Amino acid sequence: MELLYALTLGVLTTCGVYLLMRARTFTVILGLTLLSHAVNLYLFASGRLVAGAPAIVGLSQRSADPLPQALVLTAIVIGFAMTAFVVVLALKAAVELRNDHVDGENPEEDRA
Repeated sequence: MELLYALTLGVLTTCGVYLLMRARTFTVILGLTLLSHAVNLYLFASGRLVAGAPAIVGLSQRSADPLPQALVLTAIVIGFAMTAFVVVLALKAAVELRNDHVDGENPEEDRA
């Protein structure tokens, strides 16, 4: 289970960083989203992976740490708000600049 979790975390992080380095704004937004999911998984794993254990201490011998679960829920809400803001910002920039490059310049125009 831990190996699958670590591989998933590594793939999400790698894909997120790769997409962040692209020149189009939509891929940058996808990269930020993948990185936020990777951080959420990392925070969730910091509370120890315990299958079937309650988050409330005292109900059983083994319990999961509730703090990382609360941090992940908060990070999900913040990540959704950040993604919505960045999408609106990118749409506004694409309408005003008439292209969707991160730096606002179109490299195809420079070659002609």
